Amino acid sequence: MKVLVIVAHPNIEESVVNRTWLEELKKHPNITINELYKEYPDERIDIEREQKLCEEHDRIVWQFPFYWYSSPPLLKKWLDEVLTHDWAYGSKGDKLHGKDLILAVSTGSAKERYQAGGRNQYSMSELLKPFQATSNLIGTKFLPAFIFNGTYTAIDEEIKESAQVYVNHILSRDIFE
Repeated sequence: MKVLVIVAHPNIEESVVNRTWLEELKKHPNITINELYKEYPDERIDIEREQKLCEEHDRIVWQFPFYWYSSPPLLKKWLDEVLTHDWAYGSKGDKLHGKDLILAVSTGSAKERYQAGGRNQYSMSELLKPFQATSNLIGTKFLPAFIFNGTYTAIDEEIKESAQVYVNHILSRDIFE
């Protein structure tokens, strides 16, 4: 199984969690890493390149920090430009059909804040529904997200452990059957 991880962090060098995840991902030869902010500092996305990368992989992961209840702007732009009509959706848009899609998301706040009655009022499952709707539209199989809550208070040991759990999560074949 070939896995494509699309990393969308606007400041990966200063990130603790996403940078640690990235370092762990690089240890695995069957994972292709596509760092959007590194690849497109001018935000001019090479649509053909991105579509080809997606076509060449069995599982696609969108990795990002949770910003204003969504993804960082370059991932949104990527979705808008790469997932084109008659390529990703529409009567002829079947290039991603049957592929797996996983979200890998980090949040600053603790898990308890993402639930009914919590500070954010909604669960992560509810807040990530637009990504699931996108998955439905493009014909991918939306698999359980990998979510790391509490980056503001996490200690190094937790972060390092999360990187290994994350990689196991996205490489697992049978856990989602």
